[in-house]
Amino acid sequence: MLETQPSNATDQKSLNAFLLRKLMPLLILVYVISFLDRANIALAKHAMGIDLGISAAAYGFGAGIFFLTYAAFEIPSNLIMHRVGARLWITRIMITWGILSIGMGFVNGETSFYVMRLLLGAAEAGLFPGVMLYLTYWFGRNERARATGYFLLAVCFASIIGNPLGGALLEMDGFMGFHGWQWLFVIEGLPAVVVAFVVYRLLPDRPSNARWLSTADASAIESRLAAEQESIARPDGEHSFRTCLTDPQVWLAILVYFCHQITVYTVIYFLPSIIGASGNYSPFTIGLLTTIPWIAAAIGSVVVLRFANSSSRSRLLLGIGLLCMAAGMLIAAYSAPVIGLLGICLAASMFYVVQSIIFTFPSSRLSGGALAGGLALVNTCGQRGGFVGPTVIGMVEYTTGKAINGLGFLAIALVVGAVFSRRLRHGNEDVDPSHGEATRAI
Repeated sequence: MLETQPSNATDQKSLNAFLLRKLMPLLILVYVISFLDRANIALAKHAMGIDLGISAAAYGFGAGIFFLTYAAFEIPSNLIMHRVGARLWITRIMITWGILSIGMGFVNGETSFYVMRLLLGAAEAGLFPGVMLYLTYWFGRNERARATGYFLLAVCFASIIGNPLGGALLEMDGFMGFHGWQWLFVIEGLPAVVVAFVVYRLLPDRPSNARWLSTADASAIESRLAAEQESIARPDGEHSFRTCLTDPQVWLAILVYFCHQITVYTVIYFLPSIIGASGNYSPFTIGLLTTIPWIAAAIGSVVVLRFANSSSRSRLLLGIGLLCMAAGMLIAAYSAPVIGLLGICLAASMFYVVQSIIFTFPSSRLSGGALAGGLALVNTCGQRGGFVGPTVIGMVEYTTGKAINGLGFLAIALVVGAVFSRRLRHGNEDVDPSHGEATRAI
């Protein structure tokens, strides 16, 4: 029997909790599968190097090249989702990326590795900004950072589950004549295709389409969010994509997000090899050790984001989070392996606190097509850091023999992001030019 929200519910906090309970499990599952398929090459890196001759530099380039096509297709993907709805478009994304993830098991050298990573990036483009847009259909600005944080728990779950699972799959090497890394890609690619049909059946496009919401509550949610969007609408009524291109705050959010993503994807793609280089560990043990920072990331996301309930607090937490990440990278770069892993845990505890807060700034300033395109633009440009970070660290490992030697570069980028984050403003704030401080618009 379907759980429904009583139509006389007036407690907004209770209603938001109900929406989180109904929406987030499926969205989290989708992103768990997405990240398993995007990041499992981190565990396959060593074995593919032996079996296919893929060097550390080629691996770093291939890991990062995913984001070139991912970035190129994100804006059109989000604009399409804005028109056709999340249910249909997320289903399409999942089917195509699932098939291509399975295809990763059949690459035979550097060229095919590059091609498949490019295709996988194009297939998955639009999922994250699409969900960021989707959350604006259900949650107001003050609740959205928390909802985003819960969604990003998927990355932590994917790493906690996926790293030991991936390590175990790698140990199937030779079974039925296939390499372990081939089993890794094929088995982890299948769930995307299966769950796509669950998404098509269960995910409502908007509150008015949700069978588990009363008509009164659905109408109240949509009316409240429409009023919030109206309050930030431009006086000239312009809501097109070019609106976000002229907003300096959008470009500032992009810069901060770029600095953040350089670090996140370097850790995702190189942490297993950094741990492997520090001792004689089996693939399964490496997978287990790699989960520890992601447990810290999950704890940080749940515990810290509840305090990001105002503009000033959000900005303070954003700056602190970026500086904690920088400190963690420096500890990891210049300490013994055990202390270094704790440093990475410190950095990871702020990964999704920072990411969740960043997206509240552009979403509080845009509406309509500008909102759909603007969120995609922030993710598109910011995730170029996912190309820069792994590529640079791959070259560092290729030339010095140790990927950990490049972590100081990440710390510098994070400090730059922290400095510029102080200038970010929500849509109801203005900047006092004489003091550089935010004042609430009246």
